[in-house]
Amino acid sequence: MDLLEQVSDGLAKEVLKAVEATGNEYLVDEVKKTIGASSTTLEEAFMTAVRIRRAEARGRDMLIQLLKKHAEETQKP
Repeated sequence: MDLLEQVSDGLAKEVLKAVEATGNEYLVDEVKKTIGASSTTLEEAFMTAVRIRRAEARGRDMLIQLLKKHAEETQKP
């Protein structure tokens, strides 16, 4: 992982934790604007990392739901 990926992913993880803790979805946009004023490269990498992490979370949630459904169906008499 190169420096850009390390920095952008680390920031994305921290911001998404803050969003979860505060419920403030606008934190992503605020950080995006702030870093975009200095580095569009970092801004793009940050947003990519945010999208990847959110997609991963949705995928994991779906997998959990599918496994629960499967477990319920196999428990039925």
